Amino acid sequence: MRQPSSRDQGNFVSEWFGHRLYPKVVASSRSLDDQRHQRCPFLSESTGTARECIKSAASKGVCTISSVSNKQRQDWIVCPYRAFDRELLSAVASRLYSYDKPIHLFAAPVLATSPKQAEVKQLLDNGEKVLVYFDQKMGGEISVSPTRSSPEIAFDTTFVEITGGSTGLRLERFAILEIQTMDFHGSYRKAVDNLSSALRLHDDEFPKQVQKNSRWLGERIEGPNIANVFKRTFWQLMFKFEMATSPGCSGVALAMPVAVWDSWQRFLGAPQLTQIDDALFRLQQPDSNSEPESSWIYIFDLQSGIRKTPSPLFIQKIVRTTASALAHHALDEAPKGAMNQLRLGIYPALRNRIRKFWPISVDIPLEQPTVPTVKIDEAPGDIDELRDSK
Repeated sequence: MRQPSSRDQGNFVSEWFGHRLYPKVVASSRSLDDQRHQRCPFLSESTGTARECIKSAASKGVCTISSVSNKQRQDWIVCPYRAFDRELLSAVASRLYSYDKPIHLFAAPVLATSPKQAEVKQLLDNGEKVLVYFDQKMGGEISVSPTRSSPEIAFDTTFVEITGGSTGLRLERFAILEIQTMDFHGSYRKAVDNLSSALRLHDDEFPKQVQKNSRWLGERIEGPNIANVFKRTFWQLMFKFEMATSPGCSGVALAMPVAVWDSWQRFLGAPQLTQIDDALFRLQQPDSNSEPESSWIYIFDLQSGIRKTPSPLFIQKIVRTTASALAHHALDEAPKGAMNQLRLGIYPALRNRIRKFWPISVDIPLEQPTVPTVKIDEAPGDIDELRDSK
């Protein structure tokens, strides 16, 4: 990734209706056709029918945002269907089901047609591996109902293996794929309005005009909402990675762009991954080898430097882990770094704040003093009294 210059610090719509606009516009007859008809190429390919972009008018067609929030320019996916790449889905499914032969994937809605039903039956008769998958726009989300002691949990994408039964089909193991997108501050509305107007006014000249006027792509778009997205995702991952060990579950995978993985490092204590193979790694909890590792993190990027459109995905890392390992790094290791920073930085910060109001010499301790923990109902009225009594 190239380092951003001082004039290249903004956030820009980098893909619109699946096709690249930033930093280089990649145009073709297909890209213009998708943009004119507001078609999602990823949903369309998955279902075998032309599908309009599902997003609201304010963000219509926005697939990725290019940002330098990790100190380098990267693509951040803002729509989960941008990751509906046949090769990624097949790679995840093959690993979750530990199958080295080709897997035949079918989005649930395509099974409504007689030709597809006949195709699936033929594959099953031939002993082929067949998986059906569901998500919100393709057959509906699968979810676990709430109980008195647990919340409702919905899954982004649910796979289920099917085999031929005595009277129809038999359901075998299921698996779960979560796709991590990023929320951005601000609104895409102005940038979307700019692009829609430019397409209407310039038509075939649209790609050239966008290349000349990249400012259209970034108007009022602010940076990624990294902390809130991590907190929301981490909470859900604890449930879903734990579910990976349940009977009938073949595994759980989280797929995320490399930009999101980079932004998570400070929340995970910048963990050292153990390399197993070329692209295969392990994220472990120290001195813990007993828990089955049936959870996976797939870290991918977009091949934005080639002229093929839409830009293909490629898998950069595959990380094997567990719920307890993820919890260890987020709740044990990351706080250690924060505590060290607190020790080093809180007194200089306090001194600087005091001197804004009272310009006077303020000494700070060389080491942070140790103050005993005291219950509120036992605390003396004067903290000095407590220190003197120690």
